[in-house]
Amino acid sequence: MIHQTASIDESAIIEDNVDIGQNAVIGKDVVIKSGSSIGANTYIEFAEIGNNCKISNSVSVGTPPQDLSYKGEPSKVYIGDNTVLREFVNINRGTAKTGKTVVGKNCYFMASSHAAHDCRIGDNAIIGNCSMLGGHVQVGDNAFISGLAGVHQFCRVGKGVMVAGGTIITMDVIHHAMCHGDRAVLSGLNLVGMKRRKMAAKEIEDIKEAYKILFMSKLLLSDALAKLENSASEHVREITDFIKASKRGIVRPE
Repeated sequence: MIHQTASIDESAIIEDNVDIGQNAVIGKDVVIKSGSSIGANTYIEFAEIGNNCKISNSVSVGTPPQDLSYKGEPSKVYIGDNTVLREFVNINRGTAKTGKTVVGKNCYFMASSHAAHDCRIGDNAIIGNCSMLGGHVQVGDNAFISGLAGVHQFCRVGKGVMVAGGTIITMDVIHHAMCHGDRAVLSGLNLVGMKRRKMAAKEIEDIKEAYKILFMSKLLLSDALAKLENSASEHVREITDFIKASKRGIVRPE
């Protein structure tokens, strides 16, 4: 059902079985796929919304990036299937550098959270109330960023990471870790999360051993990475590759 007070641009593509609420504005270059709902007073432009997404009241998606270098170049936001955006969430479209901001499937953005231009959010990620992701931030699958956290532009938050409330992240956080503080420090591994995702006991043990070598062995980081280079564990290799690709440095324990 499309409310009679909703404003829909002629360029928008609205598939079957979509609900659009009172005074919602669907602007230029928008696709809303089947089964999705758009709440009252929400504003969407230059965006593609997946199937069965639940977008609440007063949400803003696809608005221009908060980047002084942006000069109106074509760009979009892509929201994956089954994602939920609660009240006052704001997601900006990309800049010319990448052309898009991407949110994966089955994500949950709690009220008043923000993803800036060119962000890449993996599947099943949860972004807590009032948390802010700066431009070009990457968040891995199954990451949980608690309320009032802030992630500096260009930082990466790995797969399965648990970020405590109010944390300020200015460097990269390796896969499966937990972090807290201002500035963020590691507080161990997200063992509960790994078990909930039904990772095998051997996989978890391999990650625990890699964490010890990286952060508790007193080895130089380069030597620790070399020691793990030939690991048989895919998860350990993902962690070492993640570290090697870091441009901002990695968050470490206290």
